[in-house]
Amino acid sequence: MAKQRIVLVDDHEVVRLGLKALLERHPGFEVVGEAASARESIEKVTSLKPDVVVMDIRLPGTSGIDACEEIVKRFPETKVLMLTSYAEDEMLFSAIRAGASGYVLKQIGSEDLVKALEAVGSGEALLDPAVTQRVFQEVRRAVKEEEASAFVSLSQQEKHVLLLVSEGKTNREIAKALFLGEGTVRNYVSSILSKLGVNNRAEAAAYAVEHSLREYISS
Repeated sequence: MAKQRIVLVDDHEVVRLGLKALLERHPGFEVVGEAASARESIEKVTSLKPDVVVMDIRLPGTSGIDACEEIVKRFPETKVLMLTSYAEDEMLFSAIRAGASGYVLKQIGSEDLVKALEAVGSGEALLDPAVTQRVFQEVRRAVKEEEASAFVSLSQQEKHVLLLVSEGKTNREIAKALFLGEGTVRNYVSSILSKLGVNNRAEAAAYAVEHSLREYISS
C-alpha cells in the first residue's frame, strides 16, 4: 500500500521536527517536504504534489488560511489539515471556507493526529472535538437566520394572519380572532401571497410551516 505523502508547514522548526519524528514512526506516512511560510508551502506543493498538507494557521506574511485556499484551488487532490493552537471561531470558519479538510488543535494526542491524517487522506472531513460543538451552533444559527429572513417582507400583522391561515382558519375566523373586518383580512391574505410569491392559501400555509413561522411571532 502506498504511503501517504505529507508536507509540514509551520514557522517553528522545532514543531516541524517533532511532527516529522512522530509521523515517520508510522508506516503509512512519509514526510516529503517542509515549509516555514505560506509562499514556501505553495512552492512545495507545486513541486511535490503531496497527499496531505499539515498547515499552521499563523504564519509570517500570508496566513495559512490563504495558503490553504490557494492550494485547494490549484491542487484539488491535495488535502489540507489545519493544525493550530487557536480555537477561535473566526479562524475555524475561515479555514472551513478556505477548503480545509480538517481542523485540529495542537493539543491533540499523537494517536488522534494519526487518525486525523488517515481520515483526511481518505477524503473525510474532520474537526477537533473541542471545536465541533461551535460548528453545530453556527450552523443552527445560520438556519435560524435563514428562516427568519423568509418573513422579512411581512408586517407583524401579516405574520399573525399567515399563522392563522397555516392553522386552516377561514377569513371569517381570522377576522374574529384578530378583531378585523373580513375585507381587511382578504387584503392581508392577498398581500401575503404576493410578497411570498405563492399562488394560494395552501402554498402560503405550507411555506409558513416549512420556515417555522410560529417562532417569529411577537407576542
